[in-house]
Amino acid sequence: MSAPAAADGLLLCDKPAGLTSHDVVLQVRRRVGRGIKVGHAGTLDPFATGLLIVLVGRATRVQRFVMALPKRYEVTARFGAVSSTGDPEGEITVTGRVPDGDLVLPTGTIRQRPPAYSAVKVGGRRAYARARAGETFELPEREVTVYRFDETRRAGAERDFVIECSSGTYVRSLIADLGDAHCTALRRTRIGDFDVADADPERLLPLEPALRRIPVND
Repeated sequence: MSAPAAADGLLLCDKPAGLTSHDVVLQVRRRVGRGIKVGHAGTLDPFATGLLIVLVGRATRVQRFVMALPKRYEVTARFGAVSSTGDPEGEITVTGRVPDGDLVLPTGTIRQRPPAYSAVKVGGRRAYARARAGETFELPEREVTVYRFDETRRAGAERDFVIECSSGTYVRSLIADLGDAHCTALRRTRIGDFDVADADPERLLPLEPALRRIPVND
């Protein structure tokens, strides 16, 4: 890969499964060279794929505005089995309880508890680090907004959904709250006005035009 031609802007990356968001940032950092700040605007779990916005140079100053943008996800859920992490990387317990009808899919403003295996800080440490250490703790609930929650496919114990939600929403928790279910695939397809279909790690979106697509009012 060649380095982006400009020093300040946004890179739209289609993160593959198996890489962390930090791995993608490190790849970009090696390309742009030392002395240029690089960050991302919204973590994707290692098993998840899809749109990751990487901020380069002065674009890192608008990180919180990009992170605040609404998100769209495509998710596959398996029913009849729960996961300690809410995804295929956790300890799976088969319950066998699979719904056979339509589900109540919550929309609007809801209260949600982030999963224990998340990047939320608890007492100065990441929740996932404390969970992996075997510590017992409870994360506080938060208010999030679900704008859209549609079922798009049903096949045996699996169902697919499209979810549009506010920043800070944990899709793994949305799926787990449906019953005995966990995410087996998760793909982020849109962040605000940015779509994964336009992802190109070789093309840096210049900062000024990109800012026109991001609300930056406090």
